[in-house]
Amino acid sequence: MFTGIIEAIGTIRALTPKGGDVRVQVATGKLDLSDVKLGDSIAVNGVCLTAVALPGDGFWADVSRETLARTAFADLKPGSRVNLEKALTPTSRLGGHLVSGHVDGVGEIVAREDNARAVQFRVRAPRELARYIALKGSITVDGTSLTVNAVNGAEFELTIVPHTLAETIMADYRPGRRVNLEVDLLARYLERLLLGEKAAEPQSGGITERFLAEHGYLKN
Repeated sequence: MFTGIIEAIGTIRALTPKGGDVRVQVATGKLDLSDVKLGDSIAVNGVCLTAVALPGDGFWADVSRETLARTAFADLKPGSRVNLEKALTPTSRLGGHLVSGHVDGVGEIVAREDNARAVQFRVRAPRELARYIALKGSITVDGTSLTVNAVNGAEFELTIVPHTLAETIMADYRPGRRVNLEVDLLARYLERLLLGEKAAEPQSGGITERFLAEHGYLKN
């Protein structure tokens, strides 16, 4: 688990094809690796990866085909800057929100404009994730825990203060950039819980308007 509070900006040093998937080397910059051992988890742009080698100034990890297909990891190349966060410990300060490091989908930056000293971003999420995104709710973008300031359909807005711009890769964002999205963990479990016994049915899917109406959650 993670908090969505980015600890350092790293750099992709190498991407090596290996047995049908990819092994990645990440230079970790100012990230303190003194308490990291082989097998530990580190989030890279919100993707939970397992350290398989620790050369001293970074780590190596394997990236599966599933991860390459479901995240924006395939867009990275040597030299790409990435957000880094070590897994939380029982004594960690939970400054963001609970983040699993399991990406739900890939969004796209569709607009960027200055807002005083902050920067306003508009992000388009995949349609199937729209129901999990709520005004003033939490969302993780490339591993960064953020507050949703406006929602319009599958698009949402973020206001990013100077500190976050300086401490994450969000200063690099321009329209057209793909980003990893992880919705609020509680929203996903609440949806599953509301299905009740229907959750055990094959391909029961998620909550639909018809389901809500049938169970009295929608009122005329």
